[in-house]
Amino acid sequence: QVQLEESGGGLVQAGGSLSLSCAASGRTLSNYAMGWFRQAPGKEREFVASIRWSGATTYYADSVKGRFTISKDNAKNTAYLQMNSLKAEDTAVYHCAAGYGFVPHSSAYAFWGQGTQVTVSS
Repeated sequence: QVQLEESGGGLVQAGGSLSLSCAASGRTLSNYAMGWFRQAPGKEREFVASIRWSGATTYYADSVKGRFTISKDNAKNTAYLQMNSLKAEDTAVYHCAAGYGFVPHSSAYAFWGQGTQVTVSS
């Protein structure tokens, strides 16, 4: 089992930045791909970004490409999501997930965090 805990969410003005962290316990993240997903009120969960277990390859949703950066530090057992140039439409609960798949589908990830709220004011 892998336990994941997100942190770093909050309220920010449009154009600002936030950095989310996802700390893992139970098992090392070096064996897992990591993903970030988000869910806005009344909407389905959507893929944001993913990174291979090695950290060598990343993949982004078109809506965040060029603004968000996913990374992972296997030594610290932590994954990150740096979010720049935030927009009001980025407002959502952000969840990190760990799994063996690199694909942008939630079904590929076995372990999930509870989520952290990100609110972007316009």
